[in-house]
This record gives sequence, structure tokens and C-alpha cells, in this order.
Amino acid sequence: MKGKTRILYIEDEPSIGKIVSDMLKKQGYVVRWEEDGAKVVSSFSNFNPDICVLDIMLPNIDGFSLCRTIRGMYPLLPVIFLTAKTETSDLVKGFEAGGTDYIKKPFSIEELIVRIENQLNLISGYTKPGNDNAPVKIGIYTLDPGKYELRSQESTIILSNREMQVLRMLDANRNRVTLRKDILMAIWGDDSYFNSRNLDVYIRKIRGYLSSDPFVKILTLKGNGYLFIVP
Repeated sequence: MKGKTRILYIEDEPSIGKIVSDMLKKQGYVVRWEEDGAKVVSSFSNFNPDICVLDIMLPNIDGFSLCRTIRGMYPLLPVIFLTAKTETSDLVKGFEAGGTDYIKKPFSIEELIVRIENQLNLISGYTKPGNDNAPVKIGIYTLDPGKYELRSQESTIILSNREMQVLRMLDANRNRVTLRKDILMAIWGDDSYFNSRNLDVYIRKIRGYLSSDPFVKILTLKGNGYLFIVP
């Protein structure tokens, strides 16, 4: 995918930005490097990136606010946060802002490439348990994977890529237990504490999206996983 992948890379530190940008280009990616977060939105119209790699600490606008802006404009675009922050609350805040992955500074270019390719693979189509993009009924809702929509008569919710992945995995096991570890390994690639906290955020958001139907429930089985109840 490298030769076709367009990366919007936002990093205000010139020495880091040039090195990472040059190394990604050598790997075959098309890269636009921006140093000022305030100029990023204008880059979308004439660059059309496939993925965004975003530093949290930026001049003029912080990465969290910028990610919320990007997510509002392009709800399906993968966003990888670059962060020197290690507090769990900061990582959770990043995912709540719309980030789909994170990598801690300092990082190797090899790790960044793995993260980029993983995000692109996830958005290209969920392969566990299947690639079927046909709409499915979930109570009063219609889940449309092809459009990343969760629809009811009252509203249409545009899901992020990761929200879609979690909901599809729960739905594939509706009225059966989905192990927490299975979700983490299938979607995040590991079951670390930080990823586990991120999963909590997505489960909470999905519960909110489904809250208009009292018969559709996501029950947490402590220490085990989730039971997705659909009549």
C-alpha cells in the first residue's frame, strides 16, 4: 500500500519532522509535512490524505482540538497521535477526540510504519469474522458498514473506523459472549492496559449510540468480556 498512501504529517519540531518525512518518503509513501497545526485544514482540499500522523503538542492549536476538527470533516480518516505524554488520561482524551491509534516518543520509523499499515488494513475492511458490508438490523437501528452509518428513524450516526470494528465484532457474536481479549487482539493487535482503557471508551460511546432502543444492550461481564443482547 505504500506507493499509493498519502500521509499528512503534522510535527512542529523541524529536526524531527524532516527526518521522519524523508524516511517515510524513502519507504514509498507520499508525504505532506506541516509544522503549523493552524494550516492543516487547508491542506486537506488539495492533498486528500489517506491517513494523518499528528503530534499532540503544536503551536497555535493543540493536537486534541485539531483532531476533533479533522474528525468532523473526515469521520473515517485514520489519525495516529504522536505523544510524549504517558498519562492514561491523556491517551484516553486522544481517543475521545477521534484518534484511532497512538505512538509514544521517541519512536522508531519501523514502529511508525507498522502502525500506519495496521490502520490502513483496518479501514480497508474488517476480516474477522467477515468482509460482508451488507446492512444489518440491530433492534431499531440499521448498521451499514459500507457507509459507516448507524441509522434509525430519528438519526444517522457516522461511526469512526474503530467504532465500526468494535460494533461489528460484537454483532458477529450477538447474544453470545465476546471475549475482551479477542476484541483487543483483533482490533488493536495487543491487550495492553492502555488499549484496554481505549476499548472502555469505545464501548461507552457505542452504548450511547444504541441507547434509544431499551432492548439492545451491551452487558459487561467483569473479567471476561461482553454480551451483546439484540432481540
